[in-house]
Amino acid sequence: MTKTILITGATDGLGRATASALAALGHRVITHGRNAEKLAKLKAEIGANATTVEADMSDLAQVTKLGRDLLQRHDNIDVVINNAGVFKLSQPRMSNGMDVRFVVNTFAPALLSNLLLPDMPKDGRLVHLSSAAQAPVDVGALAGKRQLQDMEAYAQSKLALTMWSQDFAAQHPDGPISVAVNPGSLLATKMVREGFGTSGNDLNVGVDILIRAALSDEFAAASGKYFDNDSGQFAQPHPDAANAVKVARVVDVIKAEIGD
Repeated sequence: MTKTILITGATDGLGRATASALAALGHRVITHGRNAEKLAKLKAEIGANATTVEADMSDLAQVTKLGRDLLQRHDNIDVVINNAGVFKLSQPRMSNGMDVRFVVNTFAPALLSNLLLPDMPKDGRLVHLSSAAQAPVDVGALAGKRQLQDMEAYAQSKLALTMWSQDFAAQHPDGPISVAVNPGSLLATKMVREGFGTSGNDLNVGVDILIRAALSDEFAAASGKYFDNDSGQFAQPHPDAANAVKVARVVDVIKAEIGD
């Protein structure tokens, strides 16, 4: 069955490769990016199965507009793959004190997911890009009150999103499915090249698991779970995700920031 699938951060790396693969399978792909030229080039390469949307995910006002525009343009979105993410930046602290890693990696996907709920069927899927790099979340830093180093912010942002996905699943037992996925460590992406100085591992490892998470039966009952593609199985995320008090603190900050 043909699906309508939104992929954020689709102009480079894993998002681009996944968008191309899904379009080749015959699905309708909505590709997101923040660079109009890159989006136009991607659409030309993918062809008729692709449409494009533009927004800067570090600006939650733009994320809100993106969500509302998508609701107007599409009657149905079956799958959202929240792939857009950032790690190492020259200026990670925003003018309002927030860390861009938390905004792009945590707040933006949570906000966009909530906004698109009216368009998603009960058996729809929200696939959130997590990571093997997860660390206890400093709620003060999450709220923009303290600054963190690059890896600290990245790892905490990924655990925060994993916690939010888990909480979302609990709040929406009838669907859509919300699952967090580590697509594989150190894949051959721009983020890995710039952040770690390595060419990275086979990108198709990540493409395969994102397609499975979006479409396969093995994820049909996976809401609230975390899939670790390094081990090739559903696994337990960082132990803090099993601590109800810590999860509630993190989720409360996220909800306060996105207006939920």
